[in-house]
Amino acid sequence: MTPLLSIRNLAVDFQTSQGLCPAVHDMSFEVKTGEILALVGESGSGKSVCSHAVVQLQRHLGARVRGSITFEGTELTALSEKELRGFRGSEIAYIFQEPGTSLNPLHPVGKQMTERARMVEGMDKRSAMEKAIVLLGDAGIKEPEERIHHLPHTFSGGEKQRIMIAMTLMGNPKLIVADEPTTALDATLQDQILTLLTRVRDRFGTAILLITHDLAIVRTHADRVVVARCGRIVESAPTCELFASPKDPYTRTLLNKNHGGPVPAPKKKKNLLELEGVGVTYTQHARFKKGHPIQAVDGLSLILEEGTTLGVVGESGSGKSSLAKAILRLIPSTGTMRFDDEPLSELTGEPLRQLRRSIQVVFQDPHSSFNPKMTVGDIVGEGLRAFALPGPYIEKAVDRCLTDVGLSPEDKEKYPHQFSGGQKQRIAIARALALAPKLVILDEPTSSLDRNIQFQIISLLKELQTKHGLSYLFISHDLDVIRAISHHIAVMKEGKLVESGPAATVFAAPDHPYTRMLLKGQREAA
Repeated sequence: MTPLLSIRNLAVDFQTSQGLCPAVHDMSFEVKTGEILALVGESGSGKSVCSHAVVQLQRHLGARVRGSITFEGTELTALSEKELRGFRGSEIAYIFQEPGTSLNPLHPVGKQMTERARMVEGMDKRSAMEKAIVLLGDAGIKEPEERIHHLPHTFSGGEKQRIMIAMTLMGNPKLIVADEPTTALDATLQDQILTLLTRVRDRFGTAILLITHDLAIVRTHADRVVVARCGRIVESAPTCELFASPKDPYTRTLLNKNHGGPVPAPKKKKNLLELEGVGVTYTQHARFKKGHPIQAVDGLSLILEEGTTLGVVGESGSGKSSLAKAILRLIPSTGTMRFDDEPLSELTGEPLRQLRRSIQVVFQDPHSSFNPKMTVGDIVGEGLRAFALPGPYIEKAVDRCLTDVGLSPEDKEKYPHQFSGGQKQRIAIARALALAPKLVILDEPTSSLDRNIQFQIISLLKELQTKHGLSYLFISHDLDVIRAISHHIAVMKEGKLVESGPAATVFAAPDHPYTRMLLKGQREAA
């Protein structure tokens, strides 16, 4: 196959207050016409910086790019901003990690899909909309004729990613750069998105540069794999060859998913959280009209014992996060909830506020819950100040919590943007620990992290559980992570509890076909 994109001796430096900071050192590889090339590496490996350099997306950041990037024989590094606009979207299209941040929440998806075709290519509105509807349907969006007029928030995470794929095809690109397109999606949706990208390649002959931190997910979809570390290429090989015999120790580390098992459960346990017949119902709205109610959680009953971890698993849309919000009393629910022998479902006002000190939460994307203008010390101590605790106590508690999560007390003077993804998650955990909770709800806390950072966060959580006797409600679609930390497992599907029991039992001999399907999908992805 003919090289479509050729990168030779690429180096990218960023100007910082401390001087030039190198992000990519001497990277070289090719993407051939009609192939799927996976560029794999941990956070900070330079893979995204390299992919953004293809059409000079870092120019506005003052990045210095050296080396050669040619596309069909054209040297892209020598082009002006105006000339590059001729390649962006039409010849080379991008799919980014968070489709929610790429879609304008104020405009229907159809308007966003057709904007470039109408404004740049001069296509009339009707023809552009007809093409967009066809592409939406091809991408797996049901009822595209109606839903093309809906706003982005009415679509699930997997559907938003499908919309982004359909949007890239509006310009008939020759190369699609997919930057972490499956991060935070469950194993089934990951496979669906990668299968869709493979179909795009097969149908249109489009080459795909797939950027990911998870080497395992590309096993059945990529033709070749390039492994990056610290801004350099450490290994490159056809996919089958690399998986059969990885040569570099770093590649073998990326393939290793063994996180160990949960900490020993306490011998004497009491029920900390009891749920009986819990239900959550949403009212669906379509174009500002009231629709049919959606049962997100349906009659769920569970028990979480003190000092243990209950892993809640299921695909996107199974009701996991809605259950967590109901426990936190962030949304209305039915049924009975008891926490530490208190009727959680009945508390209001100050009693509820005081009880919430004992229940803290760590979200999937900590950065979105941080105020970028607040220092780390202010973020960690925010809950303590809300309860009007004395300043000297807050100061000591913040230092202690930062130390507990492997950070330094000196870090409290820094701001969130100065930390990596894994460090931000440690800050989020420190904030949760500050109020000395009995229960921490962790909603997909490792889904956007690479495998090594995941291992570090899981190890940290287990250490903290042993040290403080914490109980965890751990929500995840990653069964490897659940296996590593959970004593008991609850499997949810379409709002219902389909299976629960000791983790070892469920993993060894699952009773429900859905659980077996999840385990089968995870094993195939591995």
